[in-house]
Amino acid sequence: LAPQGLSMDASKKVDLKIIIVGALGVGKTSLLHQYVHKTFYEDYRTTLGASILTKVLMVDNTPLKLQIWDTGGQERFRSMVSTFYKGSDGCMLAFDVTDRESFESLDNWRDDFLEKVIPREQDFPMVVLGNKIDICDRQVPKEIASAWCKEKDIPYFEVSAKNNINVAEAFETLAKQALTTYKGIFESYLTDSIKLTPNDKPKKSCC
Repeated sequence: LAPQGLSMDASKKVDLKIIIVGALGVGKTSLLHQYVHKTFYEDYRTTLGASILTKVLMVDNTPLKLQIWDTGGQERFRSMVSTFYKGSDGCMLAFDVTDRESFESLDNWRDDFLEKVIPREQDFPMVVLGNKIDICDRQVPKEIASAWCKEKDIPYFEVSAKNNINVAEAFETLAKQALTTYKGIFESYLTDSIKLTPNDKPKKSCC
């Protein structure tokens, strides 16, 4: 049995930090507002640093509170943005299917993120979003994006923040991944705690 007070109560709310990264102008803020507020955010002001929105949802009978960090994509803010990575439970990589460069920069965003997350996990909860599929001027074929994600074993979603296509599905897939990883870490922590408990107790004298 788990030590008292350490058991994972399914009804207890779990807080998870999710971060969205990607090049400038791919629609990270619009995706976040569509998911949280069900509105298309068409304000083109650049996100400086990071802004945070929260969303509560149920996943596998567990109430989750997602703290979603929307980060700026400008190259000159890259070092500032990377300071927000710490403590993340899941990462969403976003690109614009009408902008080839935003897709080609995914490797850099992913590597930068994994370098900064401690401990580094190769199978860190992550999804990729190809946004703006509502625009016909497409530069990144679905097959190429899917192949990149398959090679790295990351789920891929073709989405439209404007038309609300696949946005909730992408966020909820990441939330499920993050919760599974969170539970796994929690269970291994419990197992280690149980193993240590007997050795910590003073030995009883036989006299």
